[in-house]
Amino acid sequence: MLAVVKGLLEGERRSLARAISIVDNCEPDSQTIIREIFTKTGNVKTVGFTGPAGSGKSSLIGKLVPSLQALGYKVAIVAVDPTSPITGGAILGDRVRMQDAMDGGNVFMRSIASRGAAGGVSKSLRNVIRILDAAGYDLVLVESVGAGQIEVEISNIVNVTAVVFTPNTGDDIQAIKAGLTEIGDLYVVNKDDLEGAGALFNSILDLIGNTERRPIVLRASAKRGKGIKELAHTIDNLLKARSSSYKEKERKMLESELNDMVLDIVGQKVSAVLNNNNKYLLFIDKLAEKKIDPYQAAEELAAAVLKTR
Repeated sequence: MLAVVKGLLEGERRSLARAISIVDNCEPDSQTIIREIFTKTGNVKTVGFTGPAGSGKSSLIGKLVPSLQALGYKVAIVAVDPTSPITGGAILGDRVRMQDAMDGGNVFMRSIASRGAAGGVSKSLRNVIRILDAAGYDLVLVESVGAGQIEVEISNIVNVTAVVFTPNTGDDIQAIKAGLTEIGDLYVVNKDDLEGAGALFNSILDLIGNTERRPIVLRASAKRGKGIKELAHTIDNLLKARSSSYKEKERKMLESELNDMVLDIVGQKVSAVLNNNNKYLLFIDKLAEKKIDPYQAAEELAAAVLKTR
């Protein structure tokens, strides 16, 4: 395992890919890898791209990469793809849609499955970013699952959040209201060549752009390359403008991560207790026979579990 760590610290792509696989699959060596590299992290900047499915996030990221590289960034891409609730598998097809960005081998791109994580964000994503950070990448672009309203967790993981919308996907105003109106630092109307782009852009300006947060709203077309350089410069400016507040942001991100990890560990332990607790089955029987209501059952069972700990 030390050979893998040594290789990724030297930027060796095979070791980098292996380390990400170990962490993403929660293999026993994953904790060893993170412990070995943790003190060497903290330099990377991250931009998350979120928004409804079909808004063109993958294509937009693919077109952005050359412009960001021209600004001096060493770029890596992490695409979080949805996981099937039936098979547990994921299509992991973003590599195809980002093929232009992959040409030349200067960009490291990895698709990982969401594995049902809240907010469409893989539980391993934070550590994948750390691995890329340790490997020398200074900008990681994260594409999260196009899951609509629940896709807000990304803002707790990245430095800058870009929300991507596209016109003619139904009721545009409702899509904005139901979407990600509170987390975006930057809003992009993609597919600007389609009819209705101007109306959507004006709607976003009215509903989001003029709020107290004053997020930036732009128009772009990944297909035609329109607005891509402006978007890259905007991202660069946002990252630089917030450099003084990164420590505060990092502290909040670590707080969120620690909270998630503690809850996950506690949840696993509680599940183990429940699975080996005869009272659990008795409560289920009582619920089925309508002898107790779910709230009372949960409270009494939780009290019993906490008492046993």
